[in-house]
Amino acid sequence: MGDREISKILLRCQSDCSSALNFFNWVKNDLGIRPTVHNYCIIVHILTWSRMFPHAMKLLLELIHSVEEASPDEDIFQNLLVCTEDCNWSPLIFDMLTKAYVKVGMVEKGLGTFRKTIEAGFVPSVIVCNCLLNGLSKFNYIGHCWEIYEEMGRLGIHRNDHTFNILTHVLCKIGDTNKVNGFLEKMEEEGFEPDLVTYNTLVNSYCRQGRLEDAFHLYKIMYRRGVMPDLITYTALMNGLCRQGKIREAHQLFHRMVDRGLNPDIVSYNTLMFGYCKKGKMQASRSLLYDMIGNGIFPDSFTCRLIVEGYGRDGKLLAALNLIVELQRFRIKIPNDVFDYLVIALCQEDRPSAARNLLERISHDDYVVEKNTYNQIIESLCITDNVDDAVVLKFEMIEKTMKPSLTAYRALISCLCRKNRSWEAEGLLEEMVKMGFLPDKEICRALINSYCKEKNVDKAESLLKFFAMEFQVYDNESYNAIVEVFSESGQLAELMEVQDRLQNVGYAPNSLTFKYVIYGLQKVVKQENEEAGPPHASSIA
Repeated sequence: MGDREISKILLRCQSDCSSALNFFNWVKNDLGIRPTVHNYCIIVHILTWSRMFPHAMKLLLELIHSVEEASPDEDIFQNLLVCTEDCNWSPLIFDMLTKAYVKVGMVEKGLGTFRKTIEAGFVPSVIVCNCLLNGLSKFNYIGHCWEIYEEMGRLGIHRNDHTFNILTHVLCKIGDTNKVNGFLEKMEEEGFEPDLVTYNTLVNSYCRQGRLEDAFHLYKIMYRRGVMPDLITYTALMNGLCRQGKIREAHQLFHRMVDRGLNPDIVSYNTLMFGYCKKGKMQASRSLLYDMIGNGIFPDSFTCRLIVEGYGRDGKLLAALNLIVELQRFRIKIPNDVFDYLVIALCQEDRPSAARNLLERISHDDYVVEKNTYNQIIESLCITDNVDDAVVLKFEMIEKTMKPSLTAYRALISCLCRKNRSWEAEGLLEEMVKMGFLPDKEICRALINSYCKEKNVDKAESLLKFFAMEFQVYDNESYNAIVEVFSESGQLAELMEVQDRLQNVGYAPNSLTFKYVIYGLQKVVKQENEEAGPPHASSIA
């Protein structure tokens, strides 16, 4: 069964669209035959003619995806046009194709289809024009929005409230609210009155631009024209006030909104709490939180993070932790990112044990610890010299098939070296390399300095050669640490031998090296003089 046979059977079934659709699905799903573009065009024509629009749209979307994957240059519009010679069809199919392109985010092809529809002599509906305007606005094809608007006027397409609201949003989106007044006048000339959506779009835009005076002027005009402000209007105005630090006025507006019979939602509460948190007024923000819960509105992820971060900025992490416990008593699920923030904030305050305790407590609440959170705690534990806890946490990560970061390994190795546990640090170096991380100068320096501090210069030298030959890590500070040990002990012959060996792998002495050598020579001379004792009188004579 080929392309032509499938098309013939579909054409014979076009008076019974259900049979045609069942046959098409049988071919596609049961026989596993991939229908051609021509097959798809015939079936969507049949379905559109029979006003089975949802089924037609579904197959159009399938066709668009199929063409994009297999042959992006294929012109679906042209194929649909060709098929009109063979079957019953409706011009609505071209509107549907434009909408389908917009729906999948291919706005440029939607615009192209719109233009082809007009060139073919068809007049798009106001619905498809508005759909295209929405898509163009969403993807920032602002110039084309006015092209569509002008084309609608030229073709005599009756623009409606929705059209004007989209274009008002476009003007506000580009920040050109100065042109809005002229556009509103044009709306009124065409017999349209700005509605609630229009006013809310404008109020929100003015507030975002900090033009509160203009926003409140519109707010008053709404009442005069009998358009009652809703929750969106009040929330936009409150947001504008909060952004300018006018929290008291925003709260007064909140009460006015409630007095006028509007019930606050999560967004209006969050807006006001954001203002209080920004000002550092955490007690007022907490009171609003309890008021919200009392009204049956449960905090969302934004609410929890807002207040917890507010306490964090004030250096009151204990208050934030207590609040989390209280919210859990209300059976409010705390988002993972809030716990992540708390754990990391405790680490940044050098309180890794508290972070570790919190981690253990919340691990029973389906909390999944992120890799970054583990690494932060390990680093913090190492900064405070709690290396044993850090090592345990590192093992915990590996058991959960998480790879510790290079920074975490560096912190662990450095901390072990500070604690004179060089052999454990070297073991971690081997593990780190197996994990795919390459050591850096800081790791090299920590290990060499540690072995030098233990006077184990043979180990320090072999490790320095290992870093140079295996990883091309050359660190003069580590090299000079070995030189300093020999210099301090006055072992000049051994020092010269070590220098020769290290020069063979690429190390070269610098000014600090020479300083240590000179110091060693002075020390040897001094020791020899002390051993010889003071000169005899006879020898002086």
